[in-house]
Formats: sequence, C-alpha cells, structure tokens
Amino acid sequence: MTITFTLLHPGAMGAKAGGEATRTGTRVLYVPTGRSAASLRRAREAGLEPADSLESALAASDFVLSVCPPHAAEDVAHEVLAHPFRGVYVEANAISPDRTRRIAAACAERGVRMLDGSIVGGPPGPGSAPRLYLSGDGEQVTRLAGAFEGTQVVARPLDAEIGAASALKMAYASYQKSARVLAAVSHALAAHHGVATELAREAASLTSNILAETDQLPSVAARAWRWAPELEEIAATLRTAGLPAEMAEGAAAVLGRWADDKDDHDLTVEEVLGHLRAEG
Repeated sequence: MTITFTLLHPGAMGAKAGGEATRTGTRVLYVPTGRSAASLRRAREAGLEPADSLESALAASDFVLSVCPPHAAEDVAHEVLAHPFRGVYVEANAISPDRTRRIAAACAERGVRMLDGSIVGGPPGPGSAPRLYLSGDGEQVTRLAGAFEGTQVVARPLDAEIGAASALKMAYASYQKSARVLAAVSHALAAHHGVATELAREAASLTSNILAETDQLPSVAARAWRWAPELEEIAATLRTAGLPAEMAEGAAAVLGRWADDKDDHDLTVEEVLGHLRAEG
C-alpha cells in the first residue's frame, strides 16, 4: 500500500528529503499557500505534489513530516493539531527532548500518534546521505523508514522512546555546530594578529577526529587543571582583539568540573563524563 505524507515545509532539507521518498513510490504532499517562491521551486524540482490546503493534505496523509526552523516547531505542530488528523505526526526538527515531549503531549491530547525524528547530515545529494533517526512506536517507525528504503536518506530506527532521536541530534549538533563557530573565532583571532597563513598551515596538518576519540577524554580531564588557565588566557586575548570570548570562558568553566581529577589518568570514560554532570 502506498504511503502518503505531508511535508511541512519544503525548505532546503525538507524538499530534498521528500524528493527521495518519492523514489520509493511514496506520495509526498505539500501546501503551497503562503510559501516563498524559493520553496515552491524546491518543491517542484523535488517532485512533490501540491495540495489545495493543509486540511485536504492531512485528510489524505498517513504521516506528517515536520522539517522547519527549530523556533517554529511547536507552532507548526499546533497548526496541524488544529485540524482533524488521525495519522502519525513526525517531529523531525533540531529541538530539545523536552520540547519534543511537549509536542508529543499535545498530540496525545488530540489522539494523534507521534514519532520523534532527527536528521543528521546535510541535504541529500551527490556525496551526501543524511541519516533520519526515528524513535517511538516501533511499528510506525518501521513503516516510515520503509518510505526511504534504498534512498539517500538513510532511516535509522532507534529502539527507544520519544525524546531519544532529539537527544541524539542535540548531542551531535552541540559539537558540530560549536566547532564551526570556534573555527571562525580562531581564524578571526589569527587574522587580527597577522598569523592567518600560519594557522591555516597548522589546521591542514590536523588528523584528529575529536568527537570519535572518546578514549582521549580521561587524559583531558586529568589535564584540566592546566588547560583551564590557558583557556582564560585565550579569553583575555580574544577580548583584547574585540572578539567574542564567551566560548573560551565557557570551556574554562567546563574544565573546572574536572578539578578533582588532576593528574588521575586511571579514570574511565564513564567516570569522566559523569563528573561533567552538575550535582543536586
């Protein structure tokens, strides 16, 4: 049986993800009313099917897939819930687990089932195959995953409750997004002092995949007592250059949570991570 879902909304990620689903025979609807010219173009290029209204799209849909800017996630959900809908609402935005659970509660109040989704990676295309993580009701997760089988959107079911997929996105993006911002600050500082070329040379020699190197974390904790003062010096250097120092100050504060781990190289990764959690 053909699956039909409504895509909210055909942005850079959503339109291409929806287009991948059409390759499996899935019918993907969108509502053109109120959309920008760019969104309409993306939807057409992706082969999505226009609907007369949100109400008519919902009436024909097994799933609603919400892919929108994070700040709009709850508003979009409530817009859908204001209409009769008996399918499955898929919250696939980059939002916190708490916000995801609030949306799930609102869905439950109206008798609507919900799945928690998160997209890791860039829009599907040459050399890019984003992963769609899904948690919640296993039967519905499997059903939705089938709509992307064999496409460049790789569905990865999680045997977990609502909130797990969102938590994974937050964990991944907390590093990936922050790392890009840190890179910008580093290059701005180097440029301010006329050493941009030298920083670029050092950057090219890096071979570490820091997020994957969890075995190095006990060593970081053991050396935090020395790293924190260095981060404070970095913050001072940034302030003098008129650059934002908050991330360096924040890193120094995080290192402070490992103050009791000074020179203890026998800690496990689990212990090190546990020491980051605030007590009480």
